[in-house]
Parts: sequence; structure tokens; C-alpha cells
Amino acid sequence: MVRNPYASVSRSMTADPGNASPYPHLFAPLDLGFTSLRNRVLMGSMHTGLEDRKRDFPKLAAYFAERAEGGVALIVTGGFAPNFEGWLTPFASRLAWPWEARKHRQVTGAVHAHGARICLQLLHAGRYAYHPMAVAPSRIKSPITPFTPRELGARGVERTIDAYANAAKLARDGGYDGVEVMGSEGYLINQFLSARTNRRTDRWGGDTASRMRFAVEIVRRVREACGPDFIIVYRLSMLELVPDGSDWNEVVQQARAIEAAGATIINTGIGWHESRVPTIATSVPRAAFAGVTAKLRPHVSLPLVATNRINMPDVAERILARGDVDMVSMARPLLADPQWVAKARAGRPEAINTCIACNQACLDHVFQRRTASCLVNPRACAETELNYLPTTTRKRIAVVGAGPAGLACATIAAQRGHDVVLFERDARIGGQFNLARIIPGKEEFGETLRWFQHRIVETGVQLRLSTDATPELLSGFDEVVLATGVVPRRVDFAGHDHPRVVGYLDVLHGRVVPGRRVAIVGAGGIGFDVAEFLVQTAPSPTLDVEEWMREWGVDPAFESAGGLRPPRVSPPQREVWLLQRSPGRPGARLGKTTGWIHRATLKHKGVRMIGGVEYVAVDDAGFHVRVDGQPQVLPVDHVVVCAGQEPLRALRAPLEAAGCRVHLVGGADVAAELDAKRAIAQASRLAAAL
Repeated sequence: MVRNPYASVSRSMTADPGNASPYPHLFAPLDLGFTSLRNRVLMGSMHTGLEDRKRDFPKLAAYFAERAEGGVALIVTGGFAPNFEGWLTPFASRLAWPWEARKHRQVTGAVHAHGARICLQLLHAGRYAYHPMAVAPSRIKSPITPFTPRELGARGVERTIDAYANAAKLARDGGYDGVEVMGSEGYLINQFLSARTNRRTDRWGGDTASRMRFAVEIVRRVREACGPDFIIVYRLSMLELVPDGSDWNEVVQQARAIEAAGATIINTGIGWHESRVPTIATSVPRAAFAGVTAKLRPHVSLPLVATNRINMPDVAERILARGDVDMVSMARPLLADPQWVAKARAGRPEAINTCIACNQACLDHVFQRRTASCLVNPRACAETELNYLPTTTRKRIAVVGAGPAGLACATIAAQRGHDVVLFERDARIGGQFNLARIIPGKEEFGETLRWFQHRIVETGVQLRLSTDATPELLSGFDEVVLATGVVPRRVDFAGHDHPRVVGYLDVLHGRVVPGRRVAIVGAGGIGFDVAEFLVQTAPSPTLDVEEWMREWGVDPAFESAGGLRPPRVSPPQREVWLLQRSPGRPGARLGKTTGWIHRATLKHKGVRMIGGVEYVAVDDAGFHVRVDGQPQVLPVDHVVVCAGQEPLRALRAPLEAAGCRVHLVGGADVAAELDAKRAIAQASRLAAAL
């Protein structure tokens, strides 16, 4: 094993004797030789959009400061390009000139004030760039971007390596404790490493040693430029999940070369952005990829960081206690709860607002060039704008409906000091989240309800379950918030009252068990959820890592090229048709970063997804439809209606007539597609203003 001459690292993990946390390995310090990290939590890189404009740096500083104050040991920023060719998008984040470094001191100073360390991520987009100046090792277009890159010449390669070293030196000048060199996820360095994207015949292409030379030279020159007391995290592509990707021997060879070049820490990179295997969605089992990091541990002496779908302290502690890894990386869990580390240290996991890996407000926003946020925490990246300050005028507030919007509004209003009563006609809280949590792959939604249940007690909300809120009951309140949700929209085709026609609530609540052949009317988010519910076997394969890997074609030994093998999909429970009235591909309006997963899942299960369907009638023969003007009869046992929703707000008119101040939030305001992200954000902002 080649030793790293630039770092004297101790991998020993001795529990802190002054720490009574139930997670002793998580809170053991990590000695890097020239500096020490206070625990084993790395806040992983995630682009937020705040990096791209100088005017947003005060917001970026506040965002990182909250996580540093919450106890994170090491923070990695979103990616900054070392030159303009490396931009993800035109005029996106870059660090190439001395005057660009100065503005970073407000960010690094805010983090250091709370005792944490921070590294700037250096990321060159390569062929993933969304601009016409894109460059790559070879002129091979990415399947996820519109521009064909220009092949870097030999001098261009050298200039790019120098740009990395220059950017790292500027990061040091900007107060950063180190940099993370992004060598994975299919960006430029990864493109040089992989024979899939590197067809060069010069010294930067060919065999594995030549293809990795670009990465090794970058690390070596960054170390030379920044000295021995500077953290260099290298994000190594350990499992590429693309055809013709690196095999395990190449991964080990790369890791050893990176260590010898002067890296301090090796972080785990999983998948390329063009991979057809999900890596960070809620349907991916927790810590599904920690095994690949553990597999590398005997081959290098540097600290290794496990990543992807590590969202609760018990998961992190288990990985660390086994000795598989030296740190755990979490990005989105710290969007969801900036106090994650402090709550874990205090032994209060029930108080953690858990990341449910929905991607709806974080990654979906970023890919739409919007500022990132979080479905379960709308304050994420809005710390300077959305604050729940103590009220100066205490009010009596009634919140009707304990779905996500009502729960958010009630608990925040109570946190601010208002006297809040939360009415719910059901015998439990949750609303639509109680449906979501039973969909295979969405079990994490139950964590949000667990957190809200804790918040109800913590903030002193008076909860009234199994209670119908009437105008008389609500008449004495200063403010009434209607979070009453939605009712399913009815259909009007002939035979809509036939016994074969049932609503999605009947199916998900178990009042109806559909037969072997089912048609679903409506291919929005609910239609896709119901389809997954109907085709999956029980128990859900998403809860079992090995079964999940079989379904998606991941090599559990991580030996094969790209870590792939032929998928072995379990047979579906039912034969399903997923239909939509509008023409085009069903599911086109699903989340940008997760919609393809839902479509692929149903395709694997043989679901027939059809757009442009005219619904004619249901009778004993089946479901009569027309597709492209041609009549068909689908021989189904049941037709499940998922044709949208209508707001449920019958209380509004009588309350306003009685002079009450009434507010609508969530589905009671806008029922389209049951947008929990919008509902929670709207309710939170209302509660902050009351």
C-alpha cells in the first residue's frame, strides 16, 4: 500500500469519554494529522443555486452557519468551476480570479465561527455542461445535455489541471480549510477516468494508468499549490452504474494513485447522472451503497466516507461501528434539519426532521435553475427570509385538518407562542401522507409524521382527533386556518357507478382488493402511486437491499464493469393499464429527477402506459375505451379512478359569514396533484406571518 506523505491520519475510533450520546462512533473525533474534525459527519456537497451570484453569498453564509452551529464537523460547498469551460450553466459558480476569492470569506467566516471546517468543491462539468463551450476528453455527447463537447487538446488538458490548482489556492485565500475535487458522477474527471468517455490515444488516454493521469495530476498539483496543511477530499467514482464503466480493479488502482498523489480523505461517488439506476431517491434502501466504501477500506489508508441515503443516526452509527468507513456524508438530511447533529448527540432522534429523499424541492429545483429548498423544511436556503420569530400578540388559532399543511401551520404557530388548537376528523394525524407511506418506495413519508407528532407535543398544540370542526366550534378563535384537504374528482363516463369502478381511496385504505387485471384512470402522481401499489409484491422490495439490487441490476459484489448486471425483476402482482386522457407520454409531469424512476419501475413490471385515451363506458365486459380513434375493450376486473381532486372547503363560506378571519392552505386552497411541497411551504409562511 502506498503511503500518503502529506497526511498522518489516525483511523482509530475511540469514543469521546465526555459524550454520553448513544452514537459514540458517530461523535468520535477524526485526527487528520494537521487538523482534527470534531465528529464523523460530513455535510456533503449539493448545489443550491446560492453559489451562482455574489449577491446571494450572505444567504449562503447563513445557510452553512446554521449547519455549522448544529454541530457538523466538515462542510463541502456546492460545486465551483475552475474555469469558464467548466461552468454547469452560463455564468454559474466559478473560482478563477483573486477578486472572486474575497467574497467567500463571509461564508468561511460564518462556518468557522461555529467550530466547523469547510471545503470548497471544485467541479468541472465536462460534457455535462449546459452551454456551447463544453469540453471533454473526447468529442462524445452526453445523453442528458444538448451540446456536443469540444475535445480538449494536450495544452488544454494542462491548462485545465493548472486551473484546478489555481482555484484550490484561491479557495485557501478565501478562508477554506480545503477543497473537494469532484472526480465522480460523470463530470470531467470521471470522463477522463472512464473508457466509456475517453477515446484518446495520447498520454491522457488508453490504459487505466493513462486515463487516471488527469485526476492524479490534479490532486498532485493542488497539494503542491496549497501545502501540507490543507484538506483535499477526493470524490472517487466507486460505483458508476453505467455500461462500460470502471470495474473494481480499476477503482482500487485509482484510489491508491489518488492517495499517493496527496489526498487527505476519499469520499464515495455513486452513479453517473445518466445512469438508469436510482441512487438517492426515497425508494433506494437506506445506506444501500455503504458496502462499496467498506470494500475499498483494506486497500487504502486514508479515511473513507460513505454516502447516499444515510439519513438517521442509527444508520450512520451502525456503518461506523462495523468499521466499514471513517465518516458519513449527508447533504439533504441537513437541508431537512440543520440541527441533525446536535439532536443526535443529545440522543433525541425522534426530534430529527428526517429527509425523505423526495427530491421535489432540492434537486428538482436545482435542475430547473431555481434555488434549492426542502419539502419538509421550507427554511432551507431561505434562512435570511423565513424565520419563526416569537409573536408579540398572542392569538387563539384554530387549524382544521392535520395533513402536512395543517401540521406545519399548527406547530409553527404554536412555536411562535400562539394558542393553537388542531382539529382532525380522522383518528390519527397525517392526511394524504398516510396514503403516501403505504406506497412501495415511499415508506420514508412515515418519518415526517413521526416528527410532526413529536412537534405537536413539543410546541404545545392542542390536538383534537376524531373531531368534526363546525362553524359553532370555531367561532371563538382569532384566526381559522382551513387545511381540510381535498376530495377525489368524480368521473362521468357511462357505467361510472358500475361495481367494477372504485376510487383510489377505497384501494389504498383496503376497502377494495382489486382483481388480477386493473385499469387506472388518470396518470398523474396518484395514478403512478396506485399502479406501483398494485404491481409490487409484499413485502416491498425497497426495504431489502439485496432484493432492490436484483430488481435494478446492481452487482452486489461491486466487481463488474460499472457495477451492473442484468436485472431480475420479480413478477407483478397484477396486470395493469395506466391511462390518461391527454395525449403524450404518461408521467411527463412527474418530478424532473424522480419521474424516470417511476416510469421505469412500471415498465419493468409490464404496466401498459397509454396516453390520448377516450373513456367510453364500463360494463360487465370490461372497460370500453378509444385509443387514437380505435375502440378497445380492456378485460379488467376493476377500474380505479385517479382523475384528480377538488378542494374541500365547505367551512369557508359560513365562517366568513360569521365574521371569522379564514385562511386556506394546502389542498383546500389548490388541489392540483396534491403538492405537499407547496402545501407545507404555504402553511409555514402563513404561520410565520400570523
